[in-house]
Amino acid sequence: MTGTSRTATTFAPPIMAAKRWLDGVDFPADRPLINVSQAAPAEPPPEALRQVIAEAALNQPSAHLYGPVFGLPALREEVAGQWSRAYGGEIDAAQVAITSGCNQAFCATITALCNEGDEVLLPIPWYFNHKMWLDMSGVTAVPLPTGPELLPDPDEAEARLTNKTRAIVLVTPNNPGGVEYPADLVESFYRLAQARGLKLIVDETYRDFDPRPGPAHELFTHADWPDTLIQLYSFSKAYRLTGHRVGAMVAHTGLLAEVEKFLDTVTICPNQLGQIAALWGMRNLGQWLAGERAEILDRRAAIHDNMPKITPQGWRLLGCGAYFAYLQHPFDIPSDELAPLLVREAGILLLPATMFYPEGDPRGRRELRVAFANVDRAAIGVFFDRLAGLGLPLAPTGDSA
Repeated sequence: MTGTSRTATTFAPPIMAAKRWLDGVDFPADRPLINVSQAAPAEPPPEALRQVIAEAALNQPSAHLYGPVFGLPALREEVAGQWSRAYGGEIDAAQVAITSGCNQAFCATITALCNEGDEVLLPIPWYFNHKMWLDMSGVTAVPLPTGPELLPDPDEAEARLTNKTRAIVLVTPNNPGGVEYPADLVESFYRLAQARGLKLIVDETYRDFDPRPGPAHELFTHADWPDTLIQLYSFSKAYRLTGHRVGAMVAHTGLLAEVEKFLDTVTICPNQLGQIAALWGMRNLGQWLAGERAEILDRRAAIHDNMPKITPQGWRLLGCGAYFAYLQHPFDIPSDELAPLLVREAGILLLPATMFYPEGDPRGRRELRVAFANVDRAAIGVFFDRLAGLGLPLAPTGDSA
């Protein structure tokens, strides 16, 4: 075999790689595994929603057939209506496409926007699936450094723009860092993209768990938002529909005409039962979702409450929000060696930050991502107790590697 395939240009799926660290490791009953590696709900949807899915499977023959490429019209209308009210802007159903998960929304967006050799700015630490798709598309991911609070700088972004740049990507609340980008920062990136004729892709997969009471940004209030903004969303986190693969994108109808070609070729239509569930959830589970949000915010508070157990060793909390805590560890060992060691020595599965940085970036060697959505306050306390009990050699003072 000669040449390099599209898939060979990128790395192996990080979650799958991390799960292999569990092979051959026993976890005694008095110290079960604490799995904080993946940001996906581990519980099924609430029973009422499962009943809706079951009834649709039994009684709606159309739920088993091809549907519209852009998804059910009623779901597109619901997204447009709820988003218009939430953000204080005007969004039409024709500007909404339902996709097979938010990852597909990103893939479709990049395919519609970019040619091989183009560039897209990704703040680091980045969401690894974004980097993987850019690699497989022949698009260069340009790393955009973030500061001590894991926030990207529009001036730094502008300095990295070239005539090959097609888009800037923001994920807020952030994966992997957990931080919520301030509205004025998001606005500054919008203005930069607008001025340079670029697209601003804002992935708001975790918008339902943002602690701020109002809209996270005002981008949809701009009358010309479709010329610049592309918003991505996932129903997986809000309604525990991960296995049904239902996401959404909001964009200019002209761009969606190009996206349609991708979606029709790859999946033809999004999952019908998942869409029925998402629509019912949007219309009926507002109070339930508020409870889910409150629980996630309490787990976030538990992270802060337990940090004093490990700060004397030199641990630092760099970011915390949505489903994630992002930590800097103090040990004289790189994170990609520390993470599998934690499985064996502490019964903890998490991800090293080397999975969220360009290869060789020194920051990745000292940082770790903790996805806490599936561990309650008590388990979070145990997690920190186990970290506090590690007796590993500390890195020399000032060592960033």
